[in-house]
Amino acid sequence: CTHKVCCGSAVAALHRGRPPEPPVVFGNVPNVASIIGARQATGTARFSQVLPSSSYQHMKIHKRILGHLSSVYCVAFDRTGRRIFTGSDDCLVKIWATDDGRLLSTLRGHSAEICDMAVNYENSLIASASCDKVIRVWCLRTCAPIAILQAHAASITSIQFCPAAKGVKRYLASTGADGMVCFWKWHSHSMKFDDQPVKFVERSRPGVQVSTSSFSSGGMFMATGGTDHMIRVYYLGAETPMKVSELDAHTDKVVVVQFSNNSDSLRFVSGSRDGTAKIWHYQQQGWKSITLDIAARLPGTAVANGDDKTKLVVTMVAWDRTDTTVITAVSNYLLKVWSATSGQLLHVLSGHDDEVYVLEAHPFDPRIMLSAGHDGNIYIWDLSKGVKIRNFFNMIEGQGHGAIFDCKFSADGQHFSCTDSHGHLLIFGFGCSRPYEKIPDQMFFHTDYRPLIRDSNNYVLDEQTQQAPHLMPPPFLVDVDGNPHPSHHQRLVPGRENCKEEQLIPQLGYMANGDGELVEQVLGQQTTENGESLLDNLIRRLQNEQDERQNAEQADGEMAADAEVVASSPGVEPRRSGQVDGVWQMQHNSLRSQVATERDLLAWSHRVVVNEVPHGTFRVLEQSRQAKGDMECSLYNAERRKKPATCNLKSDTLSSRLRSLRPTKKKQQRHSYQTRSAQVRRPGTRSQNPSNRRNSESQMDSDSGEEAEQPEHSDASSEDEAKWQSDSSS
Repeated sequence: CTHKVCCGSAVAALHRGRPPEPPVVFGNVPNVASIIGARQATGTARFSQVLPSSSYQHMKIHKRILGHLSSVYCVAFDRTGRRIFTGSDDCLVKIWATDDGRLLSTLRGHSAEICDMAVNYENSLIASASCDKVIRVWCLRTCAPIAILQAHAASITSIQFCPAAKGVKRYLASTGADGMVCFWKWHSHSMKFDDQPVKFVERSRPGVQVSTSSFSSGGMFMATGGTDHMIRVYYLGAETPMKVSELDAHTDKVVVVQFSNNSDSLRFVSGSRDGTAKIWHYQQQGWKSITLDIAARLPGTAVANGDDKTKLVVTMVAWDRTDTTVITAVSNYLLKVWSATSGQLLHVLSGHDDEVYVLEAHPFDPRIMLSAGHDGNIYIWDLSKGVKIRNFFNMIEGQGHGAIFDCKFSADGQHFSCTDSHGHLLIFGFGCSRPYEKIPDQMFFHTDYRPLIRDSNNYVLDEQTQQAPHLMPPPFLVDVDGNPHPSHHQRLVPGRENCKEEQLIPQLGYMANGDGELVEQVLGQQTTENGESLLDNLIRRLQNEQDERQNAEQADGEMAADAEVVASSPGVEPRRSGQVDGVWQMQHNSLRSQVATERDLLAWSHRVVVNEVPHGTFRVLEQSRQAKGDMECSLYNAERRKKPATCNLKSDTLSSRLRSLRPTKKKQQRHSYQTRSAQVRRPGTRSQNPSNRRNSESQMDSDSGEEAEQPEHSDASSEDEAKWQSDSSS
């Protein structure tokens, strides 16, 4: 029975979807989503019947791990759900195993707080943005630095990989407190990034920041919100990204924008500190919006004392998985569920005691939504019924509660993880917690906070060993005070699984070197007569025995190659690729177990920290993203060709009066606004519609060329007339 697999096709093939007899011992855990999908396909059960929302009551906390010394504002899963990434104010990004909570690696290099993180869709790269104005891109297989991106002049506020998949061209988008939006182009095969991004400077006045961004599911559009109350939409379907719209509908800072999860319509929701949220939908050459009245109440509910006088602020917005409802978090600690089509208030969810900044939709169940806030509460909600399913409270012994700063679901929905204000990672999920009992409650590497040295390009080396951090041998696992964990915990570190007992217990301390400086050393380490450690002596003896078994020519050739490697002193450029100079001179200043030999570097370079998405699965997902992108482009182009709806008779009368003035007026307007910057992207003018929306519908190059070649006739069509009215500022 160990090889039996319960797959969806097997279930669908059976009579009325009867599940196969479960084996006594599962070789592979059955895919729940596949089984449920097969039962739906055969018509034997609805999703809500097979998996009632009460099933989520069985989710529990597996482990709370202290892994950072400061607040952790960022958490993310990889595309497989088997790895968790945390980014903290202690400048570190850490990689954890989802299934047992092991600490796998630490990414060092940032010099300030981590603001945001993103994993690419190929599951090969992670990008981290920091308050040090730098974006660092790392290879997930080896943890090697891929690129250091520097273009922002202030803290970076958001970073996202574009979902669009057109050939080998990909984009990484970043926004900053300097008012800039940057699109970094990179090659999906070589993973090489361009030196300079496509920049958009959106400082309508000094001090403006771009605070939030969101990509559409197909990656053809990105929306941003800023402190200047503006929403800007960018189009990535052309050769280079271009700004197509500016929407001025809010009266205060736009705190969050979020595109819908599906590409069947171009929709996104925006939330602002002015107390409103708007659902935007692109149709008839413009973005139309439905305003959600945050102060609205369900019929029959009474007003609490003082609520009618308090100014409400939107703190977070989200869509459910099927985009039928929009959820808003409000500053009065309530969550409100709205119809995405009519804007009607459906449910009011109460339970939080402080502001909520985390709303996370389930990856495939449209009923389920996670919310978390600064009160330390984590709620699982049933959106269809408007009821609470499960509640967790992040109580830290001796420290009170910890505010939840971020929360994410894994791709399969079996786990979710949270991070808090005290440096903890919390892992929740179904099933047994026994695998998590093997790990300690505090997990740090003894090299996590070692000082780094930087070159002119911001690449870093460990100051003590003069090695690139990703090439250093496996570190020791220590607690928050720097005390090494027992040997059975040391074997949890990748690369130390098969070490002998005496090699797993470091006795770390500080000793004075020849220059009188205090350096980290192994105290009481047994050595041979010539001062060589027993481990290094054993490695040397094994190498000698292996060399003796080879013939003389091969031995001479290898010795000559080794001598050449040792004698060469790498320059500045090789240092960036992981080779370092000064290693041989620094051995007396560092842990002997932390100085890598050539054999160590070779073996360590072949390790895989995060696996890529399987090729077959990746091809299906990539084709899905391509189809979504094509659908978004076709929807956008179809709506651009539609005539805008006429407002009223008054506007028609006005157009007839101005018809005779149209050729002169249009020519004057076009010349007065055509500047060198406008040749790249034409800024829009504020329209006179009631919503006071600024909409600069920039046309693609081909469209603008055709428009310029067409002669102007006095008896223009109504379509041209409506277009001229929308462009005119008089």
